[in-house]
Amino acid sequence: MSLCNPLMTILFLLLLCLWQVSCQTVIGADTQQLSFYKQIIHPKFISEGVATGDVNRDGLTDIMAGAYWFEAPDWKPHEIQHPLEFDYTSEWSNSFLNFSMDVDQDGWIDQIVIGFPGQEAFWYRNPQGKDEHWPQFLIDSSACNESPMMVDIDDDGRNDLVFGNESDNTMYWFRSPATPGETSWEKIAISDTGAAGTNRFSHGLGFGDVNRDGRNDIIIRHGWWEAPVNRRDVPWKFHQGDLGEPSSQMYAYDFDADGDMDIISASAHAYGIWWYESNGNANDPSFKTHLIDSSFSQTHGVAFVDMNGDQLPDLVTGKRFFAHNGKDPGGLEPAVLSWIEMSRGQDQKPSWILHQIDNDSGAGLHVVVEDIDKDGILDILNANKKGVIVFWGRIPEE
Repeated sequence: MSLCNPLMTILFLLLLCLWQVSCQTVIGADTQQLSFYKQIIHPKFISEGVATGDVNRDGLTDIMAGAYWFEAPDWKPHEIQHPLEFDYTSEWSNSFLNFSMDVDQDGWIDQIVIGFPGQEAFWYRNPQGKDEHWPQFLIDSSACNESPMMVDIDDDGRNDLVFGNESDNTMYWFRSPATPGETSWEKIAISDTGAAGTNRFSHGLGFGDVNRDGRNDIIIRHGWWEAPVNRRDVPWKFHQGDLGEPSSQMYAYDFDADGDMDIISASAHAYGIWWYESNGNANDPSFKTHLIDSSFSQTHGVAFVDMNGDQLPDLVTGKRFFAHNGKDPGGLEPAVLSWIEMSRGQDQKPSWILHQIDNDSGAGLHVVVEDIDKDGILDILNANKKGVIVFWGRIPEE
């Protein structure tokens, strides 16, 4: 094409400008995507739970997983209790979920460990910088459910624990010690005895304001317990509902922006991640099932967090590697870790985009998403049968 003709020159320059704008738009979209740097903190199977906290009060966030805490920034391991290693092909650990809080309010972060389903739950008191094993305290003799929760039940600003006990098949909440120096948790019933979702190996447990009365309710796949004004009132009213297959963590959110609360869950041992659309009846909702994704199985740990800063919550989940020693559906497929981006169209209906982060890590019993290194970008932390792994959030280079 000759550029001697002024008209052709103008046309060429116009096309060039349009091409540049198009390229800039694509590049701009790419820079909004998340990228991660993978770091293996510990390469062996020690826990399927993990937690964070400034264990030694040096201003840096440390990592706790099972019998160890790992000191930032070099992740030197320190023993919390006598360490054990487990054979991922045939064994399960004694550490299924981990949480952290200053239980006795002495100014030092402590560790909470939920063991194998149906066995004891303990908390371990930080020895305040001493190089010794942490003193152990019993929370309860039987922690059922496979996704016990740590949430603030009574709105006092301190987290509590929620799980069932198989000795009487009752759902309980455990009020964290209110007085400094106290070591015992108060055990308070939510349900009558013989309640659904309280057996050993029960799957599916969540927390959210289902009926939008300003109080967060307890959700299981069989329905939900309505939180009373006084959380000590027993039993909480139970509402029957069909919320799908055996699942992991469950969350309540108005996904379609129509004013009522919907539910989300993910299959613990098979394929499927779903959202359940409420019919709008706050006191007696029924739910329509919508599939989000079924490309990988065993989503036994799910975080619900705004990953990309668009004011909409996303999902972070992965395949629980060798959950049942490779015998579950898809059990021998790659141990992927992904985040699932939520967006809304003009009709306000949610849509989802799957972003795979890694194919050789997966997830454990839960996923921790927080800005561990305090650089303003969210990181992802897992502990499972492949070890303890951090995915450091990064801004892609232009």
